[in-house]
Amino acid sequence: MAELKYTPDHEWFRFEGDVATVGITDYAQNALGDVVYVDLPEVGSTFSGGEAIGEIESTKSVGELFAPAAGEVVAVNETVADDPTLVNSSPTGDGWLVQLRFTEEPELIDEVAYGELTS
Repeated sequence: MAELKYTPDHEWFRFEGDVATVGITDYAQNALGDVVYVDLPEVGSTFSGGEAIGEIESTKSVGELFAPAAGEVVAVNETVADDPTLVNSSPTGDGWLVQLRFTEEPELIDEVAYGELTS
């Protein structure tokens, strides 16, 4: 399995070529609580770095999915839109949210740095 990279906003990224599969981390899903709704962007939409590209609602709060760099949405996980509980049960697996192709290099951190951030 490809190595995960992270943002300080608690998102994970798994790159395959120039496409990154993106979701929220186990830490983030645990902090959110039971996810009840996921609003994902449209395939083909473009975004700027730092822009909110999606929303995750839980029984506790609402969180946003942020793009760490400019790019384009190339796929969305329709399964998680239909069954948002996948974000809780499999945050780095079946609970992925979107696939992005970046037009600039995102600033991401490795697992060790992310672990230090969340400990």
